[in-house]
Amino acid sequence: MSTGPGAPLLQLDPRAVARARQLAARAGRPIVELAQAHTTASVERATLRLAGLSGADHERVPWVNHLVDAVRDGVGLEQGVCAPAFDAIRRGEATDLLDLAQRASSRSVQLRQPSGRDRSAALTLARRSIGTGIKRIDRNRATRDRLVARLGDPPSRPWIYLIVATGDIYEDMPQAQAAARGGADVVAVIRSTGQSLLDYVPEGATREGYAGTYATQENFRLMRAALDDVSKEVGRYVRLTNYASGLCMPEIATLAGLERLDMMLNDSMYGILFRDINPVRTFVDQRFSRQIHARAGIIINTGEDNYLTTADAVEAAHTVTVSQLLNEYFAKEAGLADWQLGLGHAFEINPDVPQSFRLEVAHALLARTLFPDAPLKWMPPTKHMTGDIFRGYLLDGFFNLVGGLTGQGILLVGMMTEAVVTPWLSDRDLALQNVRYALDAGRGLVEDFHPPVDGFIQQRSRQVLAEAIELLDRIVDDTLLEAIADGTFGLMRRPADAGKGLDGVVRKDDGYANPAVELLEPDLAEPALLEGAG
Repeated sequence: MSTGPGAPLLQLDPRAVARARQLAARAGRPIVELAQAHTTASVERATLRLAGLSGADHERVPWVNHLVDAVRDGVGLEQGVCAPAFDAIRRGEATDLLDLAQRASSRSVQLRQPSGRDRSAALTLARRSIGTGIKRIDRNRATRDRLVARLGDPPSRPWIYLIVATGDIYEDMPQAQAAARGGADVVAVIRSTGQSLLDYVPEGATREGYAGTYATQENFRLMRAALDDVSKEVGRYVRLTNYASGLCMPEIATLAGLERLDMMLNDSMYGILFRDINPVRTFVDQRFSRQIHARAGIIINTGEDNYLTTADAVEAAHTVTVSQLLNEYFAKEAGLADWQLGLGHAFEINPDVPQSFRLEVAHALLARTLFPDAPLKWMPPTKHMTGDIFRGYLLDGFFNLVGGLTGQGILLVGMMTEAVVTPWLSDRDLALQNVRYALDAGRGLVEDFHPPVDGFIQQRSRQVLAEAIELLDRIVDDTLLEAIADGTFGLMRRPADAGKGLDGVVRKDDGYANPAVELLEPDLAEPALLEGAG
């Protein structure tokens, strides 16, 4: 999304901007190489899901978990799950992946690491199966394009983004439709508390989530269908968001592609910092996830706003910029385009700080100037919401005004009852009224707002960029993993050799083979393979 003519852009030194990006690339490249050298249990499970394996046993343990665990215990995952699994099918150990997983769950199947012609034949069969899943993702992307062309997009930016999550998918659907009728352009179904720490994806429609609804393939399907219905009613395509994070990040990204979700929260460091998930596990998983999102045409939302809930929003402003630059590098390396980069930032400065509003405008304009073609995701105040709903409603109005004034792309609706109760439908309706008033009353103001070259906003933005460059310089010298371990982001210390999910990280052997990776990285794929998956 371009800011368009007349949008207020800061007068930043182009050499400083270029240096910031160069440093981000230098800091990020070793992480990409680390990700390329490893796989994880979840990447292998996601691969099987692309190949069509779904469902769970009577105890709700997914069949993909059973099969990956059996391969890991039997022959190891160093060469991937595909060759041993599809070799077993070729040898008649099972009729298909589901039969194989069921037999593997009772340890009644013989797995081996095939070689020579047997290995080539097994991988050919795997490519064919995985290619079917990739084709489904491609069809869903084409369907979205057709629906947007027929129904239309919202008439202007920012898109209004509203959270709906009761814990019960059957309650979420009518609430999401009501939100769309009230003006929401994007509906996010937040996940049940703690799902990011589950090393499996729950199965089926769920009605028991706590402070959110479980992310499952069936829940994705149900909500997408509900929003398709209301999209026809309101005359615009209403987008659906969920969360590709946590220990099952690659699997949830895959399910999002298979069920035509439109946006996914997918930050490169959120799970490390705020869920204590192992850094290597997270970086491996997020690269595969972003390759899926790139193929599916999904917009990612990053999580820089979370840093400002634990660190001071003025003192740590430069860490948000650094994270945005790193997220941009990792995303583009994985194949995402500018229009898919919903880089995050937030209105989280303490309102009691003198000139807090000017500081918020400066920080928001810095992000817009650095990433002019990205649909930036602007997050509302949460840290300094006190329970005074009138003060909160006013703060949300300021937030909405800044969002329109600085040309943000995605505006998450703030709630005056934040930190008090789970919002009622009436709370959401009032919040949507606030958004609509601020955006409608201030529409076009962006054309008139041009901060003086040497004024407060311009100088503050240059200061934050300079501090970001200084920090990136240190990260390049010390490595990003060390910076994360030292508490650079969000004041959280997360060493690379600790954290949840470390036991699911596997260094690849030279013989590692995964047709999903080949299909998602065009430079690795054979021309015939790419043609077959298209």
